Formats: sequence, C-alpha cells, structure tokens
Amino acid sequence: MTHTTDLPGHPRPGAIGGPATARATCVLAPNPSAMTLDGTNTWILAEPGSDLAVVVDPGPADEAHLRRVVEVAEAGGLRVALTLLTHGHADHSGGAARFAELTGTKVRALDPALRLGGEGLGVGDVVTTGGLELHVMSTPGHTADSLCFHLPADDAVLTGDTVLGRGTTIVAHPDGRLGDYLDSLRRLRALAVDEGVRTVLPGHGPVLDDAQGVVEYYLAHRAKRLAQVETAVENGHRTAEEVVAAVYADVDRALWPAAELSVRAQLDYLDEHGLI
Repeated sequence: MTHTTDLPGHPRPGAIGGPATARATCVLAPNPSAMTLDGTNTWILAEPGSDLAVVVDPGPADEAHLRRVVEVAEAGGLRVALTLLTHGHADHSGGAARFAELTGTKVRALDPALRLGGEGLGVGDVVTTGGLELHVMSTPGHTADSLCFHLPADDAVLTGDTVLGRGTTIVAHPDGRLGDYLDSLRRLRALAVDEGVRTVLPGHGPVLDDAQGVVEYYLAHRAKRLAQVETAVENGHRTAEEVVAAVYADVDRALWPAAELSVRAQLDYLDEHGLI
C-alpha cells in the first residue's frame, strides 16, 4: 500500500476542496478529465478578520460553479474584491469575464487579452487586498503567461498548472518552452529553500505539503524525460509522434496528444542546445 507521504510532494489525503491554509479555501470545479484531474481548483484567499477576498482562477465558463464560488465566499463573510489568473487556459480563465460580472471585480492577468477593467500583473508585483499579501512570480514554461502567487503568511504558493497536485504537467508547445519551464522550477525550488515555502496550492489535484520535494521530483522527471527523448532521436525516431510512441509507451494513449506537446518542446530544447 502506498501512503500519501510516500508520493512526490506529500499530497493531502481526502476529498479536494475546502479550507487548505489559514488564508486559502478551494472550490473544486466540476470539470474532471485526464488533463484537469479532479477538476480545476478555484482558490478563495482572504486575510483572517478581513471581509474582502481575492479569487484565483475562477475556472471554466460554468455558471453553477462560478455562483458556487461566490456563495462559499459569502458564507465565510467575504466579498470578492479582485480576480487573478495564473494563465490563460480556458479551464482556469474561461469563466473570468462572467465571474467579473457576478462580483463586480477587475480581472488581473499577465496577458493583456485576459485583463478586465484595469492593470495587469508583472514580475515582482505585490497584490494587497484586505490585508492579504500575494507576491507575483513569473513562471513561464507550461505557457508563456504562467504565473505563480507566493502567499508568505501561509508559507504557501499557488502554482496554477506549473506544479500539479498529482502527476506532472505538460510544456504546451509552442507557447510553452522547456528552458523557461526548467528555470521556473528552479525559481520555485529557491522559494522553498530560501523562503521556507512548504505548501503548494495547485491548479489541479490535492494540496501538497512538501513544496521542495515536489519541485525536485519535477526537475528529476524532466531530466529523465529529456534523456529519453535524446536517446530516442539517437535511435532513429525523428518525428514527435515517433518519439512519443517510444518514450511514452507506458502512458495511457489518451494522453499522447498532450505528451506530444512536451516532446516538441523537448526536441526544440535539444536542438537549441546542439544536442541533436
């Protein structure tokens, strides 16, 4: 029997959703799939004693879910005052415009196309709402516009799709780039080592209680896959489809189209570094 403490990042057991830290509560969207795991985690953040909340990733364009997020906030005596996006994939941002209507909030994101009603988000920005403090981290790689949010008061980081609560994420080529992604993982490792961040609040899957452990697992996994792709090319597999069939033979074929994106990003990386 495998215990959660034996898995990368020490995922919390039990159902996903509900309070996760003193300042973070998860509302799970009803959009489970092979790519979204149990569904999208929408995060409600608030400083204890405050009546204002920040929502990160309102999720897909699902009216019932968006209203449920508002209901959960209001049940806790909170008014949603701001909406933030970790990145632009529709399972995280598709409901943002409607959520802004429901709450009367601005939507802040790195990508100007996703912003509503005001300023965006940039590297080093600090979001302060109702006493809550969130530090914006640039973490491209999964997508070019991927951000993480450091919640220092809880020694936590919200990672969107950069780090998942279960399994590993894709590098969504061509928008996502492997070199950027590896740099982002190293930045998150430094956050864990230097800033004492322990808790990962992911965009999908359970909360993780070993931030450093999961990031190191991700880095090791990426190094292993990159070596496998390099070997596959040396063995004569030239196209991304051929490499996927050789390297991901043990992976559910339903996930091969997603794996192909990561393989294309790895092939680009190897080519850029003169390794193939």
